[in-house]
Amino acid sequence: MARKKPQFWLKFNNGAEVMWLPVNPATISVTSTNGFEDIDVSNLGEYTIIGNGRQKEFSVSSLFPREYNASFCEHPRLKDPWEYVKTIERWQRSGKPVRYIVTNTPINIAVTIRNFEYEERGGEPGDIYYTLDLKEYTFIKTAKKSDPNAAPPKATTTAQRPSTRVVPSSYTVKSGDSLFKISASVYGKGNDWRKIYDANKKTVGPNPNAIRVGLKLVIP
Repeated sequence: MARKKPQFWLKFNNGAEVMWLPVNPATISVTSTNGFEDIDVSNLGEYTIIGNGRQKEFSVSSLFPREYNASFCEHPRLKDPWEYVKTIERWQRSGKPVRYIVTNTPINIAVTIRNFEYEERGGEPGDIYYTLDLKEYTFIKTAKKSDPNAAPPKATTTAQRPSTRVVPSSYTVKSGDSLFKISASVYGKGNDWRKIYDANKKTVGPNPNAIRVGLKLVIP
């Protein structure tokens, strides 16, 4: 049975506000790490203490289009791109977590918005390209003061699948590509496009928006 196409959602204030991202990111990026501490013991050398798993990090790079295009938009209920930007910045300033959901995957998790970068590019007026950096939020369960026998606070987390991203050594430009889109595809962050441009400046030329179909780029 074919797997259904995922939908990307952000929900705020227990679902009182919801945002269905209009254009799916090219990749699902998850970083899962574990805490370690290296210590030197006199006359015995270095030892490593294995700590607990750290909170997972997610990166989402896509765009808010000015107009609906059935070839890449997931739904026609588009808002003005700047309305999406204002909403995300308001959620970020609130100090409260949001819920990040990717349907047809195990990802349904409370996160904080750690970084929100966006840009309106020349040649595509009105479209806003963005990158959202999210980090897993841990809810702390505290005991009621009236219960003297209550257990100590317990942290709860939800396990998610780790990142399996493999960065290729080269990429051949296809129709509709831009350095931002290619960076989002290979790195998971569209705003890393300048690394690709710097590595291919002689091939691309002085205008980073002038990449052509069939051009083979080095991916640093």
